Amino acid sequence: MRLPRLFVLLPTLLLCACIVEAPGGATEAERRQATVQQVPPLALRTGANLGGKVELVGGTVQPGRVIPGEPARVTVFFKVLQPIVEDYIVFVHVEDTDGRMERMNLDHKPAGGLLPTTQWKPGETVRDEFALYLPPGTPARSVSIWMGLWEARTDTRLKLTNPETVRNDGKDRILLATVPVAQP
Repeated sequence: MRLPRLFVLLPTLLLCACIVEAPGGATEAERRQATVQQVPPLALRTGANLGGKVELVGGTVQPGRVIPGEPARVTVFFKVLQPIVEDYIVFVHVEDTDGRMERMNLDHKPAGGLLPTTQWKPGETVRDEFALYLPPGTPARSVSIWMGLWEARTDTRLKLTNPETVRNDGKDRILLATVPVAQP
């Protein structure tokens, strides 16, 4: 059964509709909530260097597979290398590895909107979390999670500076993971 496009996108729209950015910048409490002192052990390591400004250290997908009808929690960690003068969006593309479903865009403001990239400080590590939801009956056997940083005003991605050492598509999209999808 093929679901109407709006029904497939509804979970993504609902997730995006809840992002709130603190006016005037993040408070110290919000900064503490959005950053970590030490990156926990990661199942997925990338080491992707974006424009010499940020390293996408890696992340986790919990529970380690996607169960259609249930959200999976994706957590990624960005290590700030240099000040950032543009406000970037975390872009996330979820694609069926077999090409049987439309690509999902889970683009969002980093750290739940608490800490825009212009407020990131060199040396800190920003934790970003988002939910990945596939509707029941999704035909995919596995999905690839592609991501990076995108600036909407100029429609440009922050350039991957070490493409030879990172899984990528040559278009500044980093492959965070290919995750199995549980089937009934």
